Amino acid sequence: MITNIDEFKKLVDAEEFFIFFKLPYDQKFVNVNRLHILKKFSQFMSQIDDTYPQIGDEERLEKYCTALQQAYQVFIESTPHEQKLFKVFNDKRKNVVTLTEITSD
Repeated sequence: MITNIDEFKKLVDAEEFFIFFKLPYDQKFVNVNRLHILKKFSQFMSQIDDTYPQIGDEERLEKYCTALQQAYQVFIESTPHEQKLFKVFNDKRKNVVTLTEITSD
């Protein structure tokens, strides 16, 4: 595994992370779920950083690699709507009347 944390910090695109960690991925799947995978990956990385503040770069990158695999897997097994990672999925729509709110007098 590449152990250069400085190189890792320069990565931006989802594909760059998969290539960096030498992980297989489906380009079509990433194209559709890119933002969701990156958001979940970011959440997992924050958990790793909070839980293991003292680990070395090599071990941190190994945990990040696992986190990217897990983030990818989350969206194979679930949908972005089910995960509700972004505000748009959590906000109640305004100016919308649901069928359950319609009653007859």
